[in-house]
Amino acid sequence: MYEMDHRLLTALRDTGQHPGIAAAARTLSFCGEHGALWLAAGLAGAALDKERRGAWLRGTALTAGAHLASMGVKRLVRRPRPQAEPLVRTAGRHSFPSSHATSAAAAAVAYGALRPAGARLVPPLAAAMCVSRLVVGVHYPTDVAAGAALGAVTARLGSRWMLAAPAREAAK
Repeated sequence: MYEMDHRLLTALRDTGQHPGIAAAARTLSFCGEHGALWLAAGLAGAALDKERRGAWLRGTALTAGAHLASMGVKRLVRRPRPQAEPLVRTAGRHSFPSSHATSAAAAAVAYGALRPAGARLVPPLAAAMCVSRLVVGVHYPTDVAAGAALGAVTARLGSRWMLAAPAREAAK
């Protein structure tokens, strides 16, 4: 697994030599810092979709909770970042799991359940966010995979709460 992790990281990191790819990866990494893109998207959904405002806010909370969970796991595991020269600065020195991947996958699951457009638009952007962390050289593929799994599971476990609450509120 170690050898495959390094080979895949090297291959994707090498794509960062192309200026356009590097710029896109840097932009995605910047926008995903602390889950900012996904939290902003959830708040925008809440502001624009009055009928599902509560569900959007709960989906945003699930995304934030997944991000916080990844930070907790990161502090426990303490895996160092790859030795590659990164294309971006990082908020911390630990790598496992990728918090960018965690919040991206959580948003894909949560927001995808709220609107058909979310189910079509968010997953490709979330996948690009995950790949960007390899291109900029700050995570191993297993960091990204673990982060994505953590985010997806967290949002999936909370999806009943996110979606069922409006029915309970309407019954009152």
